[in-house]
Amino acid sequence: MSMIKDILDELWNTELNYKGVKVNLFGIPRFGKYNKKSLQITINRLKEKGIIEKELSGIILSKYGKEYVKRKFDSLKQFEKPKDQSKERKLLVMFDVPTEKKGEREWLRWHLKKFDYIMIQQSVWVGPAPLPKEFSDYLKSIKLDRCIKTFKLEKPFR
Repeated sequence: MSMIKDILDELWNTELNYKGVKVNLFGIPRFGKYNKKSLQITINRLKEKGIIEKELSGIILSKYGKEYVKRKFDSLKQFEKPKDQSKERKLLVMFDVPTEKKGEREWLRWHLKKFDYIMIQQSVWVGPAPLPKEFSDYLKSIKLDRCIKTFKLEKPFR
């Protein structure tokens, strides 16, 4: 799947001019649906944030921009609720995700609901133990595990 994505990304990012309009390899106009002034303002904001850089060849993603895009794509990763999960709520999950990772925080809350956890407070949840292994591994890979603490409860929560 990775090679397919790379090929499609390369094809999509190839720009040609057709009758003075930038198009991709398939002849589809790029950014044609956006107002030119709005597009310029957005590009300037992305430059200010360090997400894109201007080079002789044009505008490219910066190193930070590549990390930013990867984080955004990764935050969309979905996990299924475990089929053999206990119904007893014996795991307390507490987290403090920084403001700049708001999307990841919402993603985490959404998955906790999906895994049958209930919210005690905004960042304190209780649910079945343990969290799915692939989910925990993914939290480590996106460095969100540093913001999360889990505690096994002696007795099930209500």
